[in-house]
Amino acid sequence: MQKENISPAIEIVVIEDEEDILELVEYHLVKEGYAVTGFLSTENVEQFLEEETPSLLIVDRNLPGMEGSEFVAYLREIGYDIPVIFLTAKDQEFELEEGYERGGDDYISKPFSPKVLTLRVKALLKRSGVLVKQERIKHKALTIDVVKKDLYVEGEAVSLTNLEFNLLHTFIKNIDKALTRDFLRDEVWPSNGEGVNDNAINVAINRLKNKIDPENEQNYFHPVWGVGYKFS
Repeated sequence: MQKENISPAIEIVVIEDEEDILELVEYHLVKEGYAVTGFLSTENVEQFLEEETPSLLIVDRNLPGMEGSEFVAYLREIGYDIPVIFLTAKDQEFELEEGYERGGDDYISKPFSPKVLTLRVKALLKRSGVLVKQERIKHKALTIDVVKKDLYVEGEAVSLTNLEFNLLHTFIKNIDKALTRDFLRDEVWPSNGEGVNDNAINVAINRLKNKIDPENEQNYFHPVWGVGYKFS
């Protein structure tokens, strides 16, 4: 059976104070195709979240400094809604209840099976809309075939360059999120967009807009002052 395609843009943060367990989790997630960033405590995680947009947190509860579920409750209070899996030895019924009440979405008890962990990660990413089962993604008048890199507008095939397709796919994976030009440079352009200036990005977006919505009937693109663009 062919392995499901996982976008390299899917980043997972693991917070685990036991280095051997952290390395084990990182190894199995990277093997599945995810980008993984590990932390041995909650220190510096909030700063990381201000700069990056991971799709999932895997959090131990027995952490130095701030207890894991308390940290997740804090993140929820300040507005982060990133899905969370607790991976912990705290497996009493009241502890599970506490974990869910503080913002956890799933709970895996130690000792754990790495295979079960990766399956639960994939399931939660699907439920949260990060992983798309279908090869085709539909949004308003658009249908894109991720594998064949084909685009259909109102059922009619529209030809895109490889760069335009990657640009559209990046926006569709981040609907209603304000994306900076630096982010688009890194995600879409070869060699992380080295030498690509802001004007070149604006021109590429305008070209794409003219192909997929020439009359601006769908109003896909929205400039975000001081940030970049939002696609809705």
